[in-house]
Amino acid sequence: MQTLCIKRQNKEQKSSIELYVNRLDSVESVLPYEYNTFDFCHDFKKPSPSENLGQVLFGERITSSPYEFSFNKSETCVKVCMKSYDTAKEDQKKKLDFLKRGMQLNYQHHWIIDNMPVVWCRDINGGNKYCTTGFPIGCFVTQSGVSSDACFMHPEFNKTNTYYIFNHVDITITYHSENEVDWYVSKLVSARLEPKSYKHVDENHLTCNGTPMEIPGDYTDKLNITYTYSVKFEENKQIRWGSRWDYILVSMSHTRIQWFSILNSFVVVLFLTGMVAMIILRTLHKDIIRYNQEDIQKDYGWKLVHGDVFRPPRHGMLLSILLGQGTQVLIMTFITLFLACLGFLSPANRGALMTCSVVLWVLMGASAGYVSAKVYKSFRGLKWKTNFLLTALLCPGVVFVDIFIMNLILWIEGSSSAISFGTLIGILALWFGISVPLTFLGAYVGSFQKVSSDVHHVWLPFLSLYNSSDYLF
Repeated sequence: MQTLCIKRQNKEQKSSIELYVNRLDSVESVLPYEYNTFDFCHDFKKPSPSENLGQVLFGERITSSPYEFSFNKSETCVKVCMKSYDTAKEDQKKKLDFLKRGMQLNYQHHWIIDNMPVVWCRDINGGNKYCTTGFPIGCFVTQSGVSSDACFMHPEFNKTNTYYIFNHVDITITYHSENEVDWYVSKLVSARLEPKSYKHVDENHLTCNGTPMEIPGDYTDKLNITYTYSVKFEENKQIRWGSRWDYILVSMSHTRIQWFSILNSFVVVLFLTGMVAMIILRTLHKDIIRYNQEDIQKDYGWKLVHGDVFRPPRHGMLLSILLGQGTQVLIMTFITLFLACLGFLSPANRGALMTCSVVLWVLMGASAGYVSAKVYKSFRGLKWKTNFLLTALLCPGVVFVDIFIMNLILWIEGSSSAISFGTLIGILALWFGISVPLTFLGAYVGSFQKVSSDVHHVWLPFLSLYNSSDYLF
C-alpha cells in the first residue's frame, strides 16, 4: 500500500481515502481469523493489496473494505450494510454463533488507513490516554454479571447473558497541509476511532444514538444488525508527515523502555560473572602455589584436564552441525538487527523484518557449511559428505516438519495464520534451491582447506568441557 499524498489545485477538489482491514486476533485465543471469516460488511469487488513473504508467514491478511471516504468531507451516520439473521436457518445461525463466539473471546479489529494503523484511545487513571492498534468487535456480559473490558467501560451495558456488538465507529482523520507554489498538499498524519453500539430502529432514518445493539445469549428470533460510521477531518500543522507514527508509540505505555529493569539485570549479570571469576582465580592460585612449593610428580586439580583437551568429543558430528547452524542463525540475527536499527526495516513496511530474516538465513547457508565442516575436520572426521547433508537438512528439516504440522492444524481450524500450499513450495524452493547449494559450497571449502595446528588449540580446550562433564572444580 502506498502512502497517500493528496495534491489539489484547490481546496474544493476531493480525493478518495480507502480503508483496509487486517486479520482479527484475541489474547484469549491463539487462532487469528481473516476479516472475511466473520459476517461483517465486505467488498469483494475491490482488489486486495499484495502481500510479501513476511506478511504471509506472520499470518497478516490485508483486504479491502466497503469503508471509503472523501478527503476533508465529514459525514455522520453513514450506512455501510445490514446483516440479517434467521436462527431457523442453519447457515445464518452458524454465522451469528461465530460472531457471538468472537465477542465472547474479545476478538479485535485491525484497520489501516493510508498505511497507518487506526488506533483506539481511551482514558485511564491519572487523565492519561491508552491507545491500542485494535478495537473489539463487541463485548459480553455473563450470566453472573461479569463484564469484559469493553462492556466495563459502558455502564449502560448491564444486562446479563447479553452480547453487545460495536456496529458503529466514529473515525477522526488528522492531516497536515502545506502551501506550495501552485499546489495545495495535504498528508494524512493520524487516524483514530471510537467504537459504539447503536440499535437502529428505522433503516431509512439513521440517527446513530439511543440504546445499544443487544443480542441476547439465547436469542431465537430474527435479527438485523446495521453497520454505520461517522468520519471527520482535523487539520494539525504541528505534526509532520515524517513523524506521524510517533503518536502511536508515545501513547502506548507498554512500549516504553524499562531502563531500570535493564540496568538491574545488567548489574546482576556483572555480579554473578565476578563471583564465578573469583572462584576460578582462587582455585587456580591455590594449585599454582602448591605446584611451586611441593615437588609432586602426580597431576591433580586443573592439570587433570590436559588428558582430555586433545581428544575429540564423543559426538563430534552432531556438535559441528549445531555449531554451523548456530553460526548461521547468529549472523542472520545480527545483520537483521543492524538493518532494523538503521531504519531500513520500518514498521510501515509490513512483513519486511520477517522477509529480511528468511532471505538472510537462506544466504548464510555458506557460513553454516563452512563452520560445520571446519570444526568437524578439526575433530579428524572423515565423513564430510554426511556432515554436509546433516548440516543442510537436520535442523531446517525439524523446523519445517514442526511448521507443517502446526500449519495443518491451523488450516483445519480455518485460521488466517495457515500458510498456503504455494508458500510452502516457495519456502522449499528457497531451502533446496539456494540454501543447500550454498551450504555445500561452504562445506567444500571448509573440508579441503588446510587445518592449522592453531585450530586444535583454539577449539579443543573449550570442547573438553563437552567431554568431561563429570569434573568437579
